[in-house]
Amino acid sequence: MTSTACCQLPAKPPTLRVVPLPAETNPVGDVFAGWVMAQVDIAGGIAAMRRAGGRVVTVSVNSFLFRQAVSVGDIVSFYADVLRVGNTSLTIKVEVFAERNHAPTEVVKVTEAELTYVSVDATGNKRPVPPEAPVE
Repeated sequence: MTSTACCQLPAKPPTLRVVPLPAETNPVGDVFAGWVMAQVDIAGGIAAMRRAGGRVVTVSVNSFLFRQAVSVGDIVSFYADVLRVGNTSLTIKVEVFAERNHAPTEVVKVTEAELTYVSVDATGNKRPVPPEAPVE
């Protein structure tokens, strides 16, 4: 893991915000990477579902970088953005920040990932991602 005491939270609402509990930790007190990965998949799935206008399924984790450990009590914010849209697939980037040491608060980027989702219909068959709606 690389050290990145960073920054500020992005100037937009997070896709997901969670506070990990002691049940999510390993024997040395760090939050399990698998828990973080599951939350990233949820956040990415929300962004993909919104853009696809319906059900999506995860088909690949293209990259996953853990920069710092997440601790119990951190306020963990997940920011998901659509990177690419294909005919039936969407690639989503998820950046994860932790707010810790709450007096004063320190913000660190803990994880970043790219995942690919496929848009599917109610029976699980691929369906085209609709064109992006024009901004009014």
